[in-house]
Amino acid sequence: MKILITNATLTGRTGTEVVVRDLALELKRQGHGPEVYSPALGPIANEIRAQGISVSSDLRRLTQVPDIIHGQHHAQTLAALLRFPDVPAVGVCHDFTTWHDAPLVFPRVLRYVAVDYRCKRRFDENPRVPKEAVRVIPNAVDLARFKPRPPLPAAPRRAAIFSNYAAPWTHAPAVLKACQDLALEVDVIGAGFHAVAAEPESVLPQYDLVFAKARCSLEAMAVGAAVVLCDSTGLGPMVNSSNFADLRKLNFGAGTLTRTLEPVLIAAEARNYDPQEARRVSERARREADLSHAVADWIEVYQEVCDEYAAGRADRAGEYAALADYLVAWGFEAGVEWDRLRLRDALHWPKLGGWVYRSLQDGVLRRLIRRK
Repeated sequence: MKILITNATLTGRTGTEVVVRDLALELKRQGHGPEVYSPALGPIANEIRAQGISVSSDLRRLTQVPDIIHGQHHAQTLAALLRFPDVPAVGVCHDFTTWHDAPLVFPRVLRYVAVDYRCKRRFDENPRVPKEAVRVIPNAVDLARFKPRPPLPAAPRRAAIFSNYAAPWTHAPAVLKACQDLALEVDVIGAGFHAVAAEPESVLPQYDLVFAKARCSLEAMAVGAAVVLCDSTGLGPMVNSSNFADLRKLNFGAGTLTRTLEPVLIAAEARNYDPQEARRVSERARREADLSHAVADWIEVYQEVCDEYAAGRADRAGEYAALADYLVAWGFEAGVEWDRLRLRDALHWPKLGGWVYRSLQDGVLRRLIRRK
């Protein structure tokens, strides 16, 4: 199949950007023809191109008409749908709160896929999204990259905070204090400490205990580290064989971080370190979160959509109506709501100063000031 994958940006190494890279590479390995569209490109786009996959910031420069659009982020998904007026799409949600992951309701979006059951609620709570069109395909790990580490020591020696949200003003100080109390050596891997790992698969095996959430935690489990779910929004449990299934339903993500970031609570979870449990968790993660199996699930959904679209009839009038609704919801007339959502997202991001700078450039704050 020819698949066009969209994403808001490919300038860093956020969760969706890594998903785009891994999905595109695995689709190509399995004999399909992926291409990628994002308006902002960076090093990870070059990594995808290096594997012979077309990546473009201009939809007009794409080299093929796709069979289906794998739509991440509604603005870019809509742009791709308008560029290719006879191609259906799958709408994907990776985040329960961010504005750009809101569902895109459009006649040619025939399936909606969430990465966990918390994100699924965004579709379930939208009356315009058909219940029967919603699926869940959890995140997965490229096991060819994230290989098992040697057995863990009886007691942890080195720990890592693995998160782009880790910063001196988020959860890093609390975790560092907890590790200090436990006499654990600890490093930070992430943008907030200018320590982004382009190849985390080569770094994670150095650590016995990892504090992370969502995709980062799954990658740490895959290599065999013990994992405490922890990030800027709160603290979750140490992952073990008993809670794995329930935590996976929430993508080991923000929905699992239900406690406050107190060093004493973090240290208590770290004391649950058990090498045998970590091994069982790793084996299960590798069995249930294999990227090659997840891509097979995606292909099944793509085929459903293509078959359904081929059997139906184009609804051009419905598309114009959906486009009008989109412009009302997200256009300049709804600028106050747009700004409110962007500001809310920014308050959860450690590099708030960077957002303020960019916002001044694109006029968001100027519009807010004028409305005062």
